[in-house]
Amino acid sequence: MTLGSRDSLRRLGETLLLGIVGGAIFSFLGVPVGWLSGAMIFVAVAALGGRPVHVPAPFARVVFVLIGISLGGAVTPETLRGIAVWPLSVVLLCLAMTAATFASAFYLRTVHGWDMLSALFGAAPGALSQVIVYATQYHSDLRGIAIVQSIRAAILIAFVPGGLALAGMVPSGPPSRVFAVTDSLGEIAILVVASSLTALLAHAVRFPGGYIFGAMLASAVLHGTGLIHAVMPWWVVNAAMVGLGALIGSRFANTDLKLLARYIVAALGAFSVAVLTVAVFAAAAAWLLRLQLADVVVSYAPGGLDAMMILALALHLDPIFVGAHHVARFVLVSLSLPVYVRLYGQTPPPPPAKLPDKRPVQED
Repeated sequence: MTLGSRDSLRRLGETLLLGIVGGAIFSFLGVPVGWLSGAMIFVAVAALGGRPVHVPAPFARVVFVLIGISLGGAVTPETLRGIAVWPLSVVLLCLAMTAATFASAFYLRTVHGWDMLSALFGAAPGALSQVIVYATQYHSDLRGIAIVQSIRAAILIAFVPGGLALAGMVPSGPPSRVFAVTDSLGEIAILVVASSLTALLAHAVRFPGGYIFGAMLASAVLHGTGLIHAVMPWWVVNAAMVGLGALIGSRFANTDLKLLARYIVAALGAFSVAVLTVAVFAAAAAWLLRLQLADVVVSYAPGGLDAMMILALALHLDPIFVGAHHVARFVLVSLSLPVYVRLYGQTPPPPPAKLPDKRPVQED
């Protein structure tokens, strides 16, 4: 084992230990989705304090697959009955995301003086990796965009579960342990292998959120058809929550506190504008289509695709309904970014041409 790999394992071990401690404390205190939010907050605080927290990509992929398997295990024939009304809700979602993006961008531009393209990148509801690529290519405010996006995701993870619990829309306290080990270890093995292969295939064809949705699709088919009855044990689900929380919290690594303070007001303001805008559309969707408000809130929340999916699982919401809406949001953002660049961006300037070598002419 090389020194580099040892250092990576040490950093991962410290990160997971922080996540486990934070998750255990929050879960003991009865915080909804405590394993996820506690891990995220503890790791984020450590990252801001200068600790070398880190979650490597291969570990994150395993977490995504476990989350997808668990989500698919919640599928029943009853969860599919509302498909007929989903297209209307998805249309309202797209309108809500477009309105919230431009409203937040207008706030960042007029109040904080951002250029329009950077403001649109900072206000984009999700698809952080794509946003960062575009921001880098078109010389936008990369640090501000990353911080604003990360703070929004952290706020949603930390406060959406508690807000829904206080409103009486989901049970308060830690989720019940419905994921128990069944007698059929063979079924679990088949479930894991089939879901992992489907996740790899979905990622290979560049399906949005391929690891989590590929695994969820295979698990949903196996459970929905009755071929598999085994579900992931509760401790695996909690471990996946800790891993995801640690991954989100680690994004704050190498962030200077002064720089964070400079952007935090902008992040909170843009978040408030987006939430108020989306709330109008979410309330309309719940009222017009007779949907459960908790399902709509998590489906319309402009957070990370993976984080919102695991919130649906932990809060016992409809994972297929939530997943369909977040895939639609991801596709909308992916198609919108090139449009923003065309409307408000400038082509990166070419490198300066090399000047001809002007040497003094010597006279005979």
